[in-house]
Amino acid sequence: MKAVILLGHGSRDPLWREPMDAVASRVAARGVAVRCAFVELQEPDLAAAAAALVREGATHLTVVPLFLGAGRHARVDVPRMADDLRRTHESLVIELRPFVGDDARVLDLLASIASE
Repeated sequence: MKAVILLGHGSRDPLWREPMDAVASRVAARGVAVRCAFVELQEPDLAAAAAALVREGATHLTVVPLFLGAGRHARVDVPRMADDLRRTHESLVIELRPFVGDDARVLDLLASIASE
């Protein structure tokens, strides 16, 4: 089974995650198993979200970092976390996508919204 983890920074403000949950709902509506995970300040972390999906039968995880900029988390922490997952779940295929701010489609959409 293929599954997706949407990975965000996290915040002490519980309302911060609402857009991530909205994206997760849209992914789930496409018939894809999905979980949100956070680098810090919120639960679950990446390891816990991955473990939950593995228990549900996931054999392939796609991790999508929902970061606009290439800060330390996107450049260093997230790849390290993905490597940790690979060591923990050796039979699991783990695909780490580039952070979303590196995708021209996202940038084009933001430019369209900003220029309306």
